[in-house]
Amino acid sequence: MSGLVTGEAVALELLPARLPSRALAVLLDLVVTVFAYLLVTLLLVLSTSSLDEAAQAALAVAAFLLVLVGGPIAVETLSHGRSLGKLACGLRVVRDDGGPIRFRHALVRGAIGVVEIVMTFGVVACIASLVSARGRRLGDVFAGTLVVRERIPVPHNAFVPPPPPWLAGRFAELDLSAVPDGLWLAVRQYLTRMGQLDPQVGQGMAQRLAADVAARTGAPAPHGIPAAAYLAAVLQERQAREVRRARGAVAGFAPGGAVPYGVPGAGFGAPPPSAGSARPKVAGPAPAVPPAAPVEAWDAPTPAADGENRPRTGFAPPA
Repeated sequence: MSGLVTGEAVALELLPARLPSRALAVLLDLVVTVFAYLLVTLLLVLSTSSLDEAAQAALAVAAFLLVLVGGPIAVETLSHGRSLGKLACGLRVVRDDGGPIRFRHALVRGAIGVVEIVMTFGVVACIASLVSARGRRLGDVFAGTLVVRERIPVPHNAFVPPPPPWLAGRFAELDLSAVPDGLWLAVRQYLTRMGQLDPQVGQGMAQRLAADVAARTGAPAPHGIPAAAYLAAVLQERQAREVRRARGAVAGFAPGGAVPYGVPGAGFGAPPPSAGSARPKVAGPAPAVPPAAPVEAWDAPTPAADGENRPRTGFAPPA
């Protein structure tokens, strides 16, 4: 990996491309460029046969500069550093700070590439790439660019080895609440990569991690147990607790506190109740109905008998 720092002070880890992949990408680009140059030359010969020799020579030089020099510059500028050969090999040209290249970067690379690749048959470019720590040729040095690999192989050894069977359940009473997530991540990364480490280095790292875990849990590591086995057993215990906590959260998710069908608390695998089955009646007093609110006089007046409590309005009905 190559550590690069962007303009925003962000550290990047990029994998520089080495000479074999870069040579293959350049070879593919040269094959395409030469084929395009021959095609353009043939078209010029057929279309300019009536011109004199000076005009034909001028057109030949212009076609050479346009196809063999201007073509790669235009392709790298428009594709942001990914020509056809680099795209096939999984490579890309970036700036020293990790950003995409611009026209001036592609122009410097293409102009110097004519000398160190085309005119010297790639000898100067190969020597410069072998001498450079990051595999840069002269065009990259003067342009301030770097060819990096976009396709980084993903390691397949992310399997955490289980602890020995005689350690299963031994740390069930251990308090793991004070162990931070960063320490758990370090333990997991060590267990997945301990086969790639030197035995002495791996043993020392396991002892330091085990001491950190023991200090956070408040209980010393058992005597006579290898540090790697102790870490694997403690990590397995933490994963088991996470699984139990997740199952408990799923069991308590049903509305009204009811346990949903299919979780361990409700008899896993029991058939669901049929639609026609009667629901069991719950014994107990019926819920009391709250009394109605009192009706105000201006909301709904109570009808009175004739001549009783009739409001006096000063209007006498006709006889």
